[in-house]
Amino acid sequence: MTDFYLASRSPRRQELLRQLDLDFEVLPADIAEEPGSAEAPADYALRMAREKALAAQALAPRPLPVLGADTDVVLDGRILGKPRDRAHALELLGALADREHEVYSAVALVQGDRIETRLSVTRVRFGTVTPAAAAAYWDSGEPADKAGGYGIQGLGAQFVREIQGSYSGVVGLPLYETVELLGAFGVGATT
Repeated sequence: MTDFYLASRSPRRQELLRQLDLDFEVLPADIAEEPGSAEAPADYALRMAREKALAAQALAPRPLPVLGADTDVVLDGRILGKPRDRAHALELLGALADREHEVYSAVALVQGDRIETRLSVTRVRFGTVTPAAAAAYWDSGEPADKAGGYGIQGLGAQFVREIQGSYSGVVGLPLYETVELLGAFGVGATT
């Protein structure tokens, strides 16, 4: 029996939720993802998670809760986005090399008029990324659809020197915050 809808096509988010043995259906929401000119990264991530959940709720065949999520890689206060092409991906990896950045991962749950959100911020420090390693990584195909041009759960982990915060948040869905939010709506394990 389905407990909620997930407003995402992301296989990474689906896999993280499956680890929790939750019953959900995927109901993707396609929305424009563009930060406002003066929008702070936290505000942007929370807004995107809300907008995705609300857009999917409008398509939902049943009045179940709808979970939306957004994950953004932020360097020096600037949201990096997904790579547009190979050159952009190599530029992103070069910018992240030997630096610390933040990953903002927001979740929103909507049911009827009720909307609640949670935010996870994780610090990630990259080590050295040689041009050859960056090129080989791009050629693997993995970073093409990833915020910041890397996936910590795959080959991109080779660049990660240190992480402070939520590993699952960097993957794309902060599980602690997600479980907390689902619980507030009566979904998931009860204690």
